[in-house]
Parts: sequence; structure tokens; C-alpha cells
Amino acid sequence: MATTVRRTSCNLCEAICGVLVTVDDGRVTDIRGDESDPLSRGHICPKAVALPDLQEDPDRLTTPVRRTADGWQEIGWDAAYELVVEKLTEIQREHGRNSVGVYLGNPNVHSLGALTHLPTMIRQLRTRNRFSATSIDQLPHMLASYLLYGHQLMVAVPDIDRTSYLLMLGANPLASNGSMMTAPGFGRRLKDLRQRGGRVVVIDPRRTETAAVADEHHFVRPGTDAAFLLALIHQVIADGHARPASYVDGFAAVKAAVVPWTPERAAAITGIDADVIRRIATEFATADRAACYGRVGVSTQQFGAICQWAIQVLNIITGNLDRPGGTMFPRPAVNALLGLGRGHVGLWKSRVRGLPEFGGELPVSTMAEEMLTPGDGRIRAMVTVAGNPVLSTPSGRRLDEALDTLDFMVAVDPYINETTRHADVILPPAPPLERDHYDVIFHQLAVRNTARWNDAVLPKPPEARHDWEIFRDLGLALVRRTPWSRRKVEVMARLRMSPRRIVDLGLRIGPYRLSLRKLRKSPGGVDLGPLQPALPGALRGKSKRIDLAQSMILDDLPRLESLVALDDGGLLLIGRRHLRNNNSWMHNSARLVKGRPRHQLLMNPADLAERDLKDGQLVTVASAAGSVSVEVAASNDIMPGVVSLPHGFGHGRPGVRLTVASQVAGASANDVTDAGLTDTVAGTAAVNGVPVTVTAG
Repeated sequence: MATTVRRTSCNLCEAICGVLVTVDDGRVTDIRGDESDPLSRGHICPKAVALPDLQEDPDRLTTPVRRTADGWQEIGWDAAYELVVEKLTEIQREHGRNSVGVYLGNPNVHSLGALTHLPTMIRQLRTRNRFSATSIDQLPHMLASYLLYGHQLMVAVPDIDRTSYLLMLGANPLASNGSMMTAPGFGRRLKDLRQRGGRVVVIDPRRTETAAVADEHHFVRPGTDAAFLLALIHQVIADGHARPASYVDGFAAVKAAVVPWTPERAAAITGIDADVIRRIATEFATADRAACYGRVGVSTQQFGAICQWAIQVLNIITGNLDRPGGTMFPRPAVNALLGLGRGHVGLWKSRVRGLPEFGGELPVSTMAEEMLTPGDGRIRAMVTVAGNPVLSTPSGRRLDEALDTLDFMVAVDPYINETTRHADVILPPAPPLERDHYDVIFHQLAVRNTARWNDAVLPKPPEARHDWEIFRDLGLALVRRTPWSRRKVEVMARLRMSPRRIVDLGLRIGPYRLSLRKLRKSPGGVDLGPLQPALPGALRGKSKRIDLAQSMILDDLPRLESLVALDDGGLLLIGRRHLRNNNSWMHNSARLVKGRPRHQLLMNPADLAERDLKDGQLVTVASAAGSVSVEVAASNDIMPGVVSLPHGFGHGRPGVRLTVASQVAGASANDVTDAGLTDTVAGTAAVNGVPVTVTAG
């Protein structure tokens, strides 16, 4: 028996942990953490161990299929490409270029081939109806980076390995290993922080896994984090602790804007005591090294843009931006900022509701209405890539119905899931262990500068296609239908360039002057050192200055005035994450879904008693968007007035071919989240803080 051990990295989440993969006669028999990886240092989670499940899953498609009157039928690659391109161009010819919509799911950012070739292919469709998981996730983070630092991906991350005071809102990195902060082994990093005398303070409506081990945890009413953050800024300024750098403008405007947001006012809204707010403000401002970090919980709410802007302002005015132990900008070996546009906002708006685009994408909350509302520009065909928006975006049932009205749909996906079951053609890419890998995006967000290239662990069968090959072939077929031009030649050349070549070029022009050849000599990765100060020189734009007084944000503060004191007696819904879950797309792994069920609605015992409900009872959760039935679980870890339902569940619908997932209990949280509830500034879906009722039955 031929046994080899190969090094690679797990690309299932943002932690990008290095792993050692044992292969016996072409089959993976063991996966463990790679101690030589300078970023993850041997850490892995259960998801990495489940990588072979994707490889060996009998439900995974290995060849293109098309829908027929007699069911799904296998089809050759060339015939599939021809059918897809013919139908898309035909629909655009008859109804206009915006009659084709595109949805890109989260896994695309974890795939090298998708990052190098998918954007070029999508541009050939020339449609403005583009959507992605961004607007149900990190969009406010990117908007704040664009407004303050000049680029949507110039994200300041907590220098967690050197900080002494970490303030976290709406984040649970013990389950996520960091997000918009690549920090594998967060638990060990947290332990190191506390051993050197540091403090960790968590603000969250639920006592999460992270909150449970923090020095302090304070419940906050969902959707009111902005009031808490503005009160912190107010208090820092009032106490004379503000010390913005010389390249920072707009401080006077911010000072005036936060005058009304006293700790007392914030306390009445958030449920956090005014004295606690004052103390946290003082501790943060006077700590020798402090970092404030907010994630999904503060982004995916009605005031997400204000929250992420306020987090940056707090770090900036306390002098914690761009200093060791504060928040800093990574310096990756391949600079993703060079390959991606700096961003733009509001260049066009959605047809039906008039919500603004960001970075060329419209809010995903508008997707169903753009299919269902008659008129010029209605979406009549969809291209989905590595996404399951029926389960992962608001008003999922309505989107499910909308997909059924399309004239044509193509999905690039290895599964027939709740979304792709509506497709006319499915093009399945090769699985992760058969792909070369380099993390272009997550080195851009990492808490330490490292670089790692890994060759594919397993050979790709000749009949299979990498995702980049699918995008290359579709892109070439689309561009061939356009008139000859210099641009056409350039696009075709770009599509024909392999990901290996693109990464090699990026390494060579990068700050460390590496090459693919050098990286391949160190398959465990190379350590490029801790984060280093980079401002103001690294700021994008000619002025090299930060302007805090962003009109988009300041003009939205009056909307925040609508927040009222706690006492209405209603319930607000939030989501939650589990270490073994990965949105909706790892529930077909038996080893990840085994054990205690994780689908229940968490509810405070006092709220249960008030409604005469009991632990373990089947209840109906209802909102303006719909209702679901789910088992309720009593928990003191959830704030009174708040209920928590994890997203990504709700499998087993007709036509789905996910054998394991279809047997997993649980309802789809997005059947009760409301596509009409958004942050009007960023367009982000407000899936946290959704008003609901919970009744028996």
C-alpha cells in the first residue's frame, strides 16, 4: 500500500488552517493539524477533518446534468457550455442585458480558481443584477473600509497577539476562528492574551462560547449596538481621551454628532448600564493597547453601517489604529487590493426598491422582487455559483417561488440543493482536495503575515473540471460572441492564464518579492512576521488622509433616533453559529451533523413562562415574512426578549439530493427573516433583530 502525507490548508472557513493529509492508495485516511504552519500552528476544527466527506460523498455530482421531462440527465461538458451560453445570450438579446442575474455564494472567496477567473467571466454578461453573500454578511465592514481608508478590502484587523484589551461586539470567534480577522486557534490566542494580563469584553444578546470565557459579557438588545458605540465615542471625547492622528480629519463633526448619545440614553436603549458604558470607554481609551472588533451580529442589522463606522472611529480617536496591539493592516505576499477595485457605492440602484449597489453588487434582499416584479429589466435567467440562497438569504420561501418563474437557470455547484434544484443545467466543479490552493483574500485579513501555496492533494480525474476551467470555458464562449477588439484579445488572454501563473505574478510583484517556486519549497508556509504600522502611506487616494465625517453615515444618524427605550414586550430574533456548521453547505457530512441536535430555538426561561411554553415543546415562530415550526430550548444564555435560531437548516424539500442533510432536523431561519428589513445605507439584510412572535404549536 502506497502511503503519502501531503500538506495543504483547509479552505472551508476563514481560518485557513494548515493540515497534514495522509493518503493511502488514492484515498484520504487521516487529517491532522500542521504544526509547521506559522499562522494556525497545528490548530484545526472538526470541519477540516470532514474534508474527505466532500471528496467521497455519493451525492456529489461529477459530470454536468440538465433537467429533462424525465428528470436529471447527464450531458457532456461542451454540450453543457453550448446550451448555457446560447440560452443566456438569447434571453439578453430579447430582454436586455439586465434580464440575467448572478448570485455568488460564500465558498467562492475560499477558492483560488473562483477568485482568479469568476470575475472575468461574470463581466462578460454585462449585467447590473449581480448579488452575493456579501450583503448578508460583511458589507458594512467593507463600506467602512472604503469610506475611511479608500479601499473596500483595506480592512483593519485586531492585532490580537499583542493587544491587552479586546472589545468584541456580535462576534463569536471561538466558533468562527475569526471572520474578517483570520485568526486560527483563537482559543489559544485568547488564552495567551489573558495570561499576559489582558482583558476581553464581549457585547452580545447571547452568552456565546466566546462570551462564556471572556472577562466580561454584557447582554445588548439586538439592533442597538450603534447606540452603545456612539456612547463610547461620546464618553471618550467628554473625558478628554481622544487623540486622533495628524492625518485624521473630521473629528469636530464627529464630536458634534455624538453629543446627544450619552451613556444614559444608550443604557435605556441597549439594556447596558450607563456606568458600565462609562467604565468600558475609560478602560478602552486608557489601555496601552486596545482593539474594538465587530462582526456579523453588528453588520447584519438595520444600523450595520453606523456600527462598523463607529468601531473604526473608536479605534482611530483612541490612537489604537495602526499600532501594535491595536488594529492594523496586514501586508500579504499577494496584494489583493491590486486585483480588486477600490469599490464604489450608489452608482446605480435596484429597479424595484431603489437600494444602492456597492462594489458592483445589489443587495441580495432585492433578488426575489427583481424576478417577480413585471417590467423592463426583470430578471428572467439566473447564474448561481456555489450558493444556496433559498436557505441563506432573507424571505427564503419567496425566493424559492421566484426561482420557479425563471426562463432559465444555470448553477455551478457540486450538489442538487434547495436552490440548484431549480436549475436547468448544473456544472459541478472538482472538490477541494483536487485543487491547488493559495488564500488570496484571507492573507489580506490575517492577524500575522504569512504565505502558503499547496498543490492539490489528489489528482483530478480527466473527465472532471476545476472551477476555474468552467469559468474560463464559459467566459471564452461568451466573449467569442462579441466583435473583435483589443479588449476582447486581452480578456481571452486573461481567461487562459492559469491560477498558478496569476499567483506567481502576484508574488513576484508583491512586497516580499517571492515566487511560486520559493513557496512550493515550503509547503508548510512561510512566516513573514507580525503586522507592522503602515499609515498614512498605505491609505488609498492622493490625500493619504482619513476623513471621519462621512456624510453617508452622519446623515443616517437621525434614523437612529427612532430607537426607543426597552419595554415593548416583543421578541427579537437573532442567528447563531456552531463550530461544526458552515452555513448550509456542510450538513451532508454525517460526522459533522452527528451528536446533540443544534437546530432548536433558544429562548430565555422567563419568556417561556410568560407565554406558558415549555422546554422541548414544538412552537411556531412567526414574522412579517412567514412562519416556521421548531423545537424550543430553554436557555439562560439568551437575553430576555430575544430568541435565537441558527441559519442554514431547512433541508429536505422536494427534489433535493442531499441524503444526510435531508434527515437533519431544523427549520430555515430565513423563512422568517424579512427581505424588506434592511440597512438603508449599506443595503445589508437585517437578519438580526427581526421582530417575531412565538406561540405553541
